Amino acid sequence: MAEEERAKDVARIREELKEVELLIPLEIYLAAGVRIGTRMKSSLMKRFIYGVRPDGLYLLDVQETDKRLRIAARFISRYEPSRVVVVSARQYGFRPVQRFCAFTGCTPITGRFPPGALTNPKLSSYVEASLLIATDPRVDTQPISEAAKIGIPVVAFCDTDSPLEFIDLAIPSNNRGRKALALLYWLLARQVLRERGEIPPMGELPVPPEDFEAKVLLTGEII
Repeated sequence: MAEEERAKDVARIREELKEVELLIPLEIYLAAGVRIGTRMKSSLMKRFIYGVRPDGLYLLDVQETDKRLRIAARFISRYEPSRVVVVSARQYGFRPVQRFCAFTGCTPITGRFPPGALTNPKLSSYVEASLLIATDPRVDTQPISEAAKIGIPVVAFCDTDSPLEFIDLAIPSNNRGRKALALLYWLLARQVLRERGEIPPMGELPVPPEDFEAKVLLTGEII
């Protein structure tokens, strides 16, 4: 039944997307759960919502996600990589952020964000930043507020319930799911390298999206 429902979703979305060419096949977006939101929605995220499932979960517009990934990559590619700071307080975002930065040369900060890391040059944790990429505005509040204080732009993955204060470019997406975050950061890394000319316009990363995915050990530990 799940496969049948997915097939219906694919057919319906394809009809609406018409001839729009996505960065990856639609089925991959759906399989990773990129469009699955929460049961809540913020007022400013309403425009990115495509529909609602019978269980009450809101669904995000995949076309908007895809379009904004392209815009974000073009934007990110204009900055000195080391001055692009990428943060994630969510554990499922730790590995995707680290792998994204390994390929793009950006600066990762995962886990607890050291207060003052963007605003206080006297701290050992200080990072000189020109752009911030946040995994989830709901939990990455400290770096986002510091970015606002020093006047640098913020790109963020935003779910249906995300606050958009201080967010300059919102990428509507499931920012809690393990597979979703892996695919999103993999796509963003690939597109940034394409925009920089470091790989051809249709070039691929040497690893699949699964390489960006957080691993859950039998002990329950996430790495």
